[in-house]
Amino acid sequence: MSGFALSHARDANWDAGLRALYAYRDLGVTAATNGRVGAHVIRARGASDAPGERHHHTLDFQLVYVLHGWVDFDYDGVGRVRLEAGSSVVQPPGIRHIELGHSDDLEMLEITLPAEFPTAAE
Repeated sequence: MSGFALSHARDANWDAGLRALYAYRDLGVTAATNGRVGAHVIRARGASDAPGERHHHTLDFQLVYVLHGWVDFDYDGVGRVRLEAGSSVVQPPGIRHIELGHSDDLEMLEITLPAEFPTAAE
């Protein structure tokens, strides 16, 4: 059936993605929506206390929901933010941000519109 997506943790494939510090699990939403929406789980490949690269994304919508662990970001105009299990953030289109560090057990759900989008380093 077109537009239907089902994903079980027991069948999960963890792949490389935007950042080398993470493994990404595609939830099938991109295919089900013909690329209009993306959804994946992001899992840390170990703890990090090294700041990433300040960047921004060109997209219409981005939601991050932390499932396990914690992650620190710095957002232009907002400042430092710690997201912990149960925290969520909607990152406005184009907001400049940088990851400052994360726990070794970090796992996040990310939903984006569209599924594929450019990221530019600052």
